[in-house]
Amino acid sequence: VTTGATFGQEVVCYESPRPSMGIHRFVFVLFQQLGRQT
Repeated sequence: VTTGATFGQEVVCYESPRPSMGIHRFVFVLFQQLGRQT
């Protein structure tokens, strides 16, 4: 079983959060992969 960060397929490029002036929020969403896709 390979669980390293370098394994897998990148679906969306990472963009670092850039808060602007005023109130801002950070939301972290985690998904559990139930099985390996082929």
